[in-house]
Amino acid sequence: MLNRALLNPGSPLARLLNAPMRAGMLIWIGIRPARRQPLVAVSTATVLMGNGLAGDHYRGRPQGGRQVTLIGTEDLAAIASFLGRNYVKPEELRRNLLVSGINLGALKNRRFRVGTALLEYSGECHPCSRMEEILGVGGYNAVRGHGGITARVLADGDITSGDPVAVDQSPPSCSGAAAEFSRI
Repeated sequence: MLNRALLNPGSPLARLLNAPMRAGMLIWIGIRPARRQPLVAVSTATVLMGNGLAGDHYRGRPQGGRQVTLIGTEDLAAIASFLGRNYVKPEELRRNLLVSGINLGALKNRRFRVGTALLEYSGECHPCSRMEEILGVGGYNAVRGHGGITARVLADGDITSGDPVAVDQSPPSCSGAAAEFSRI
């Protein structure tokens, strides 16, 4: 794994990794009211620090990284193509947020805003064994590498379909810098 903290900030690779990114857009919000229950699509939601989406049964641990899950419309198109289908619905992947127009992988090691909420990339969102059950034969392998990302919530906020999804440009807080230093 590439550690940005070890990169020379003036190197060409560091400049590329830190280059500006075009903002994306929040397309769809899904809440999982209970384990193994269908997702409920909502147009707005409250995002809670250390928790995830209000009303979502899987909120993760307060310090955990899987508080909110995101996937891109571009990934859904790829998954559908791998399955020989015209489309895959976002609720089939059981992710919280569907976004468009932003490469979620490029958010690695970054903080970003969705609506007024501040999130931080925490990892890739790998498929689970339920993908075979939900998508049919080949579902698990179709999602591999296209399952989106997980994020932790750094600041509460409200989100609404149509909100921008953009890299946060504000400097990290002192407590955030201390937490980052403790991970190194």
